[in-house]
Order: sequence, then C-alpha cells, then structure tokens
Amino acid sequence: MINCIAVDDEPLALQLLQDNISKVPFLTLKASCNDAFEAINALNKDKIDLIFVDIQMPGLSGLQFVNSLENLPMVIFVTAYKQYAHEGFDLAIVDYLVKPVPLERFIRACNRAKELFELKALKNNLTTNPSQDYFFVNADYSQIKVFFNDIVWIEGLGDYVKIHLKSTTKPLVVRTSIKNLEIELPAGKFIRIHKSSLLSIIEITAIRKNSVFIAEKEFSIGETYREGVEKLLSK
Repeated sequence: MINCIAVDDEPLALQLLQDNISKVPFLTLKASCNDAFEAINALNKDKIDLIFVDIQMPGLSGLQFVNSLENLPMVIFVTAYKQYAHEGFDLAIVDYLVKPVPLERFIRACNRAKELFELKALKNNLTTNPSQDYFFVNADYSQIKVFFNDIVWIEGLGDYVKIHLKSTTKPLVVRTSIKNLEIELPAGKFIRIHKSSLLSIIEITAIRKNSVFIAEKEFSIGETYREGVEKLLSK
C-alpha cells in the first residue's frame, strides 16, 4: 500500500480529491490537509509515500512547500493553473494534473506513482542484497524473473520498454520508462547510449565514432550520452 496525504485549501476540491483517492485500491489516505503547515505536521506523524497537493494556497504555496522538504516523497500536483507545470516537473514530480481532473487521468497518475514506488522498493532490495543477480518485471500479466546477465539490450518506447534477452527471441514488453529501468540495473554492467537504447556492456562487440555494435546490430550514440561511451572506451 502507498500512504498518501491530500493538500488543498478549497474544501470542495479537497473532498473530490479524497473521493478519487478512495477509488484507488493501493492508496491509503493518512491525512487531509487544508494548507501546507497541516501537511508538514502529517509528514512528521506518519511515513508518507505520496503527496497530492494544490499549488495556489495561502501562506505557503504548493511549490514552496515541496521545495522546503528535505526527504521528498513522490508528489502529484493537482491545480487549476497550467502555467506552473514547468516548475513542477523541475522538482521531479510524478505528475501534474489540471483541474477539473477526469477520474481516468487521476488513476493514470496514480498508476505511474505505483510503478515508481515498486521500482524504489526493488532498488532498495537490490541494495541490501548486492549479490542478487536478477529482478522481477511485470510482463504478460505475470511477474517475470529476469537475470541481469540474460539481458542483451533494452529498447525504450515511451511508457514501455522492450527487454531483449539471450534466452529467447521474443522480447519482454514492460510498462515502465527506460529511465526508471536504468536505475534498477547494476552499475557497471549496463550503459545508456541513447534516449531509447540501454545496452549490456559485456554484449558490446565494437564501438565506432557514432555507433555501438552488438554483433551485427548497430545502435546510434546520442549526444547526451557520448561522454559515457568515451569513459567506457577509456577503461
């Protein structure tokens, strides 16, 4: 379960937020707060994983509130103002919802938070068990065990990735981003060379000026990731 709080100075908006949260089975609402100061008290009382918060609030705005937190939980802004979206995403929030929020859009944001929550839990598990050489992914309506040394490369497709394996010709299709998956893989064994390409280092057979090869397959090197490839070459 994901422990959350709702923060909004408008009573009707707060009630609607509570109702929406109650419809999501993996959310547990720990507190409903009328302002940021009540939210700070709630964060001090319970372990909170997710904050739903308005932006325009008296005293301390939602942006100021989130900026003030040292140990930041996941955050979903729920606001009537579109113009703060850029500032919101600069804070690495989960999502930015503009009122009135359709229920299906709210649920989509919650599902995104759930994926991040599960990935964080998996990362913590790998950190406490460094000898673990596998992880589980949601694919084909099942939890599939994937060994790190079975991965050849990972292809990013927006909200999905394809994990190409040595053990099968059919890639695993997983609903997550390549960025989130990159965090879960062991450091030093995989390298991101493009926004849509994450490769197993041991499977790389050649590197040219603008390309990396795995056998006969060629991958382009993105400018953002060129420095990482150069560091790999220097080793």
